[in-house]
Amino acid sequence: MRFISLANRNIKEVYRDHVSMGLGLGLPIVLLVLFASIGKNAPIKIFTANALTPAVIVFSFGFLTLYSAMLLARDRESAFLTRLLTTPLKPSDFILSYILPLLPIALLQIIVCFVVGSLYGVTINLSIIFALIILFTLAFACIGIGMIIGSLFSESQTGGIGSMVIVIISLFSGAWMDLKMVGGIFGAVGYALPFAYALDATRGILNGSGWGDIIIDFYWVLGYALIFFIGGILCFRWRTKR
Repeated sequence: MRFISLANRNIKEVYRDHVSMGLGLGLPIVLLVLFASIGKNAPIKIFTANALTPAVIVFSFGFLTLYSAMLLARDRESAFLTRLLTTPLKPSDFILSYILPLLPIALLQIIVCFVVGSLYGVTINLSIIFALIILFTLAFACIGIGMIIGSLFSESQTGGIGSMVIVIISLFSGAWMDLKMVGGIFGAVGYALPFAYALDATRGILNGSGWGDIIIDFYWVLGYALIFFIGGILCFRWRTKR
């Protein structure tokens, strides 16, 4: 629990950035309302509430990657983190202290999108808990990606790389197209990454699937979350020892 003090400091840093907070929470709502309105006039399956709401949530997690990467890279280049490296904190303590402040934002993104989605037809019942578990695990994975980027690259570089992650999520998650129908490189790359599995599982739950039906998808997401978390620790350790 040695990372708690640093996590508290990072919480203040994150919530002090009102513009980023507003963008991370406001943009998903705007997209959801916009595409849901389009779906009313163009009955396309991917624009139904049960398909669109998880898509917007998964897309919004790209901003968590961007924010976490920039926060870590900025501190890594400053005297603040240099001083902290002389303390008994382990690399895992540092990574946890940067991940934890962003998890409440992820939870808020999920809840807000489901509330707005319910206005357009998403049914809120007990099975939504399974969707929350899957999406929260994906959020952890996305922040883990941010930890890897923030550990390896400078603050000026993280903006561009983080934006690339957002584009990758848009293209290869199946948020805006059916990857199984498109196939080819989009399908191959999409199902080599965790985003499509999280999206398929969440959509399945909203359409009546049980936990047993999507458990394999969840294992994919959980596996990637652990890989990215451990990768963030290893990258941070390697970078700070240089």
